[in-house]
Amino acid sequence: MTLRHEAFLDHVQERGEYGTTEEAERAARVVLALLGAHLVGEVRTQLAARLPEGFALILLNPLQSAEPLPPERFVRATAAWIEGATERTAAWDVSAVLSTVADAVGDDLLGRILLQLPAGYDLLFGRPQPT
Repeated sequence: MTLRHEAFLDHVQERGEYGTTEEAERAARVVLALLGAHLVGEVRTQLAARLPEGFALILLNPLQSAEPLPPERFVRATAAWIEGATERTAAWDVSAVLSTVADAVGDDLLGRILLQLPAGYDLLFGRPQPT
């Protein structure tokens, strides 16, 4: 089931404790653009189908990444794309967006997403996996 744009942003805004919807949208756009660079094929398409249209388009037309970024570098890259962000605030942004994504996609698709990502992303999605 696809979340409506407003509902998705409401979840991100609540989890990120953002003062405005614009802050939540900025975080969602950056994080999804970076995430899209790490996913390929059917998994990326299925994830896009569960997101509101505007965010799906961002995921399907990602920022370029030469290699899959480990979680720490993903957070640093997020900080670099958000004006005034630090690694600490970017980690908060990533968590707010990716935990909302995890809720939207369900465990099966999330498991397939995590298989395409370097180890440690389960924590960014707020879904620690057993070791």
